[in-house]
Amino acid sequence: MPKNRLSRPIILGVVGDSATGKSTLCKGIADILGPEQVSVICTDDYHSYSRAERAENGISALDPKGNYVDIIEQHLELLRNGRPILKPIYNHDHGTLDRPEYIESKPFIIVEGLLGYTTRRMRECYDVKIYLDPSEDLRVDWKLNRDTKDRGYTAEEVRSSLKKREGDSIEFIQPQRTFADIVISFEKPENTAVGDYRHLNARHILRPTLPHPDFTPILNTNGSGTGIHLELSRDRDGKPVDVLELDGQLSDRRAKTLEDLLWKLLPEASHLRKEIGEIDQNNHQVTSHPLALTQLLIAYHMVKAAVGEYAI
Repeated sequence: MPKNRLSRPIILGVVGDSATGKSTLCKGIADILGPEQVSVICTDDYHSYSRAERAENGISALDPKGNYVDIIEQHLELLRNGRPILKPIYNHDHGTLDRPEYIESKPFIIVEGLLGYTTRRMRECYDVKIYLDPSEDLRVDWKLNRDTKDRGYTAEEVRSSLKKREGDSIEFIQPQRTFADIVISFEKPENTAVGDYRHLNARHILRPTLPHPDFTPILNTNGSGTGIHLELSRDRDGKPVDVLELDGQLSDRRAKTLEDLLWKLLPEASHLRKEIGEIDQNNHQVTSHPLALTQLLIAYHMVKAAVGEYAI
């Protein structure tokens, strides 16, 4: 990293509902930046009640009242100022609050979870803010797959939980989309095989709150036939945004070409080049080109923020 790097840590926020792919996305970004240079924390660890207590008092994990929001604010400010924190731990396997963990403030901080943009005090700590908004059918697939395999739930329990939390998602999670610099949606192309997450299409809504890279070198005249398309559009609120679309059927050769061109936009981090875009599919690690390019684009913003190109 160049000598003119900012003296404080750079903080990335990744917010989305349960099972939107936050952890998978963040792992690849950390790999690009260098795991030894990154601290990753999850705001879900700041639940103020155990699973049993939430069931008893009727407060879901999506409700800010069921989380230590003020402590998240305090910890983000400490990390931004280069100070360590003693982060709580929520045990997803048992639904319990475990012994806290000592977290150092490293050059890059990745903060992922449900409620990362809930307050202005929290939002002011981030350099880059991402909101994950996959298609709902895909999110349900991911949640069923994760919670039945890794967390011991039955499929019926997962569907019941999704139904119960629907109102809280609308009230507490989805409004945070407004504050993101980039909104990322993954969706299944038509006729996709069941369980095939490797070839998902990715759609990025690029808001003008960040200076996005010049994509001209990776687009032809009209963007067709390249596996990547960029156009000016309108967001839900009617404001103008750029929309970047990545085709899930990108060939290996085309994807490598796109990655090479993006890495050229990151001379400050060329030494950090890693294999990215890995996902677990049927207990095998496979590479998703749209995911890899998504991780690389976010890392681009982290590195540019680190060298002071758009410090806040």
